[in-house]
Amino acid sequence: MPFPSSPRARSGPRRRSLLAVAPAALALTGCTGGDSGGPAGEDSSAADRARARAARDSEGLVERYDAVIAARPGLAGRLGPLREEVVRHARAFGGGRKASPSAPSSPSPSVTSSASPSPAATVPGNDKEALAGLAAAERELADRRTKALGGAPGELARLLASVAAAGAAHVYLLTEGDA
Repeated sequence: MPFPSSPRARSGPRRRSLLAVAPAALALTGCTGGDSGGPAGEDSSAADRARARAARDSEGLVERYDAVIAARPGLAGRLGPLREEVVRHARAFGGGRKASPSAPSSPSPSVTSSASPSPAATVPGNDKEALAGLAAAERELADRRTKALGGAPGELARLLASVAAAGAAHVYLLTEGDA
């Protein structure tokens, strides 16, 4: 005997169809970059500034990961892969000179005292708060990059979108991925 259909009628697209169509729509939207009508010098200098800012932001996030790993070495195994990804983001934006490819294996004075004291260097006293601080930094940076998409030329917009999505995944892994 077949099951009776649901009494409520579904209106609009189903979740599966939205999930199937959304990536294609995003890809098509990202491919429409090009000349915005202004002088080429203005566009390239604005894009260069946006790239440099994104690289600095990623480098700052790497420093924050370094500070947490140095203060909470028990988290190094969990944070190392995320940190390496952020280093790759900095390099993709043309930065990465300050960020080394591997996380510090042990707390070192150079990690915490290499720069002037900043909020990023302050690490909470327990693992849960340290992870929450990193998640907040990742979320804030992903949000800023998402907002910057509208004014960015095609290639940079695609890169910003990709890195913002990776940042959102990092937030999930830092807050929900307790494995």
